[in-house]
Amino acid sequence: MTQKPERFLSLDVFRGMTICFMIIVNTPGSGATPFSPLEHAAWFGFTPTDLVFPSFLFAVGNAMSFTMKKFDTMSTGSVIYRILKRGLLICLIGFLMSWFPFFDHAKDGWAFRPVSGTRILGVLQRIGLCYIFASLIIHFVKNRIWIFIISALLLLGYWVLLLIYGDATAPYGMLTNAGTYLDKYVMGDAHLYHGEGVAFDPEGILSTLPAIVNVIVGYYAGKFIQEKGKGYETIARLTLMGALFIFIALFWSMAFPIGKKLWTSPFTLLTTGLDMVIISALIYLVEVRASKGSWTSFFTTVGKNPLAIYILSEVLIVSLWMVRVGDTNAVGWVNNVFFQKIAPGAVGSLLFAVVYMLICWCVGKVLDKNKVYIRV
Repeated sequence: MTQKPERFLSLDVFRGMTICFMIIVNTPGSGATPFSPLEHAAWFGFTPTDLVFPSFLFAVGNAMSFTMKKFDTMSTGSVIYRILKRGLLICLIGFLMSWFPFFDHAKDGWAFRPVSGTRILGVLQRIGLCYIFASLIIHFVKNRIWIFIISALLLLGYWVLLLIYGDATAPYGMLTNAGTYLDKYVMGDAHLYHGEGVAFDPEGILSTLPAIVNVIVGYYAGKFIQEKGKGYETIARLTLMGALFIFIALFWSMAFPIGKKLWTSPFTLLTTGLDMVIISALIYLVEVRASKGSWTSFFTTVGKNPLAIYILSEVLIVSLWMVRVGDTNAVGWVNNVFFQKIAPGAVGSLLFAVVYMLICWCVGKVLDKNKVYIRV
């Protein structure tokens, strides 16, 4: 009988923290500009918010270090089927979320929202694609040295592709980089993200290449923790490796700037380095110092159902935006009559985000209490 691998509480806390912070930064209250650390960098640069999505990918890699062991006893065909099934299902859910609510409120009533104008890629799609490619690489390339070489090639290759195929005068520009050219050619303007006011997708095809490395690093961090245990050696080595990644990222950024929206290679190294340092700190607090209690259970409540809680947070806020209250929507009305009244400005915006996160947390608590864990 195969022994079930030990789950470390620190990894579950890390995943829960990531989901909670992701909900807060994704759903700021209306009526005021949020605090700058709760917004993404405009283009190049880095804010705490920029760490959220790559940490989600890092957590996916952590989870893979526990679940991929079963692939060793399966046939090649079964492994590929399992990986593709899970990854593509996550992509499909992401596409349906982009399409949701499937209808728009027009002057003459409700009108069907055409697929021709729906964004193809997005957060869940990137997670699904990165999961597929990282899983295939890790499973079929058994030699760690070769996996490290492949990871380096993904980071360096992405940089080279931007330099060769981007605009010679602005290879890292929003509309002049090779990734945007590829996205427009393959998917067309109508299927890209328009949140920047133009057709540009921060989760585009080409920028998925360095994001795969976030998952691979997360996998090996989780595997290292399992192999070495929850002791001072693990903490020290993870911290040192994280510091090395951060140093390389900052050095490389002098030639290739750090930027989440372009998902530059130094951005991948910076975020994975920070994630390793954060994991090290959590191992020390939770595993070594045994600082457990309500604060850890708060985050593990969400961490046990990360996909379900994330989908709920996105679908619920879109549904509230659709509910008309006077000349605004439900979200705007709640902020105008309550949060912006008791705490005008950025504080009110943050309070709304925190309260909304707690509502989603309550759903996670109900699921956890009833032992309902939704997996894909």
